[in-house]
Amino acid sequence: MGTTKTTKETPPTPAVRGYRMPAEWEPHSATWLSWPRRDGISFPGKGAYDKAVLTIAKMVHALADSEPVNINVCDEAHEADVRRMLSKAGAKDSHVTFHHIETNEPWCRDHGPIFVTRSDAPKLLVLDWGYNSWGFKYPPFDEDDYVPTAVAEKLSLPVEYPGMILEGGSIDVTGDGLLLTTRSCLLNPNRNPDLTQSQIEQRLRDNLGVREILWLGDGIEGDDTDGHVDDIARFVRADTIVCAWEEDEDDANFAALKGNHDLLAGITCAPVADNEEDEDGEAEHEATADEGFPARFQVIKLPMPRKIARDGQRLPASYANFYIANKVILLPVFADTNDRWARSILEKAFPDREVIGIDCRELIWGLGAFHCLTQQQPAV
Repeated sequence: MGTTKTTKETPPTPAVRGYRMPAEWEPHSATWLSWPRRDGISFPGKGAYDKAVLTIAKMVHALADSEPVNINVCDEAHEADVRRMLSKAGAKDSHVTFHHIETNEPWCRDHGPIFVTRSDAPKLLVLDWGYNSWGFKYPPFDEDDYVPTAVAEKLSLPVEYPGMILEGGSIDVTGDGLLLTTRSCLLNPNRNPDLTQSQIEQRLRDNLGVREILWLGDGIEGDDTDGHVDDIARFVRADTIVCAWEEDEDDANFAALKGNHDLLAGITCAPVADNEEDEDGEAEHEATADEGFPARFQVIKLPMPRKIARDGQRLPASYANFYIANKVILLPVFADTNDRWARSILEKAFPDREVIGIDCRELIWGLGAFHCLTQQQPAV
């Protein structure tokens, strides 16, 4: 008698099952943060830590009327310490829920969960991509690597593992099929040396529900992430990108930022009758590849603040590291003449939200700002 051979079928991907990663401007049910540890490496020393967490407390306060905030803390003692710091800063905390999820460092955008959604139950799925501290730069990172699964357990949500290193700050999406990233980060051999570009693109499509991937080049000087896109270019609408721009041709960031701007400006995928300018004189550029994408992009120059350096190290200060919440935009500012210019650009881009500028000159010492600290949980 013959035997029947069976093969194990590959389960359908999240995208095949209808999941997608929403745009950041779509409704949130909460914002997630991981509070820094006093013994962490991001803000070494009592002085640096106390100044940085004061800025984070202001961020928590600014979100009070926008959405709930979930804060990861290591234990009860850490929670009590954070409660004292919020109180000392005069920050509202009635919208805050603490979760005892241990972390190494505070950059929740990169180690936190990436949520994808669909219309059918289960409507929310957590993706745990894998985290290696930006290419093994700052060990240990084992606690950070476990955060997405720990959050899924807290929320009783399903969790899946795409089998690839990916930080949330390395991508930006429109929610309807477009993803923006950088070659300098996502193709860096310190992330996924065994995967080709096409394999990486396929995993992004399979798990995030994107169809088209737009690749930029290098990031800004001082960015230890190898060029996260959330410091250089961000979608503000499905057809509009703000792109960091350096006016000073002698600045180290000039060539890289001009190159990225020119890449975006040169994307030509769908026929457009003309190339008109908007009322600010910014060119509207052709940019779509697949049917259903917007007919053209508008690429808006977002200024850079003046160079900020400390102890001989350039810090990655950028207005592009803003966070889009339900009712507010959290904008990092740096006591710079370009603060007002950046704010006016985002006020125009988000007329239904209040743009709140918070001084990040101490926070940027940790090499990140508001977008790096936050991770949105989409509403379902």
